[in-house]
Formats: sequence, C-alpha cells, structure tokens
Amino acid sequence: MAQTTNDVIDTLNDLLENSRDGEYGFRLCAEEVENSSLRTTFSTRAAECAQAARELQELVIRLGGKPADGGTASGALHRGWVHVKGAVGANSEESMLEECERGEDAAVARYRKALQQDLPADVRALIERQAQGAQRNHDQIKRLRDEARAAS
Repeated sequence: MAQTTNDVIDTLNDLLENSRDGEYGFRLCAEEVENSSLRTTFSTRAAECAQAARELQELVIRLGGKPADGGTASGALHRGWVHVKGAVGANSEESMLEECERGEDAAVARYRKALQQDLPADVRALIERQAQGAQRNHDQIKRLRDEARAAS
C-alpha cells in the first residue's frame, strides 16, 4: 500500500532522530576513550551521522514537513549510560565499542524497517544508501569490538 506524504515524512523523521542519536552517541564515546585512533573513528562516525541527518532533514523540508528535533528518548538513555560508565571508570575500549555496537544494531534495524515501506524512488535511494552506511558502521564497530575483546 502506497504511503501518504505524511507517512513518508514520519519515516524520514524517525531516521533523522536515529541519525542524531548516532551523532551524539559517537561524539560522547569519542570524549570518553583515551585511544586516539578509536577517538578518531568515533569522531568520523559522528560526522557521518550528522551528514545523514542533514540529508534527511533537507528531504523532510522538501516534502513540506517539519524536521524532528533532537534524537530519541531511548538514544538519550543510551548516551546517559555511556556517560555513567565513563564517570565510574568503566569506559574501556571494549565497553565503549559494545555500547556503540548496540546503538548501531538499533540503527540498522530502523533502516530495515523503513525500507519495508512503499517509498518514492528518490526517498528509497537515499534510505538505501544510508542503510548501507549504517551497516558498514556496525560491521566496523563490531570488528573493533572483537579485536578489543581478543586483546583483553
């Protein structure tokens, strides 16, 4: 069944909030880790999520919608947990990578859900491209987590 423009905007706004969650989460993890290589990885991922959010926001506006503000409540809780871990000294590389992987699991699931919708071709193309990026992020974070786990 074809979606209305409002349905498409809702789907895009869900992904927009998700992208902001990723940006904020990766940025927080970059602040919490000491390893400069990992800090760079997290900062790069944060910038990529910010770019995805801008693309989604522009598309929402182009479709006549109002872009969502901020991220999701679950994303805020997740970042709070990461911050608490850092405050109590539980911010090992492995721990931060586990939290990032958890966030990327959620991102990949949201993109998969969005791609199950009947979307206009241009919207689908953008979401497919971003979904591939989310999967690449997930796979890289998982690989780094596995390496950190093996080293500990």
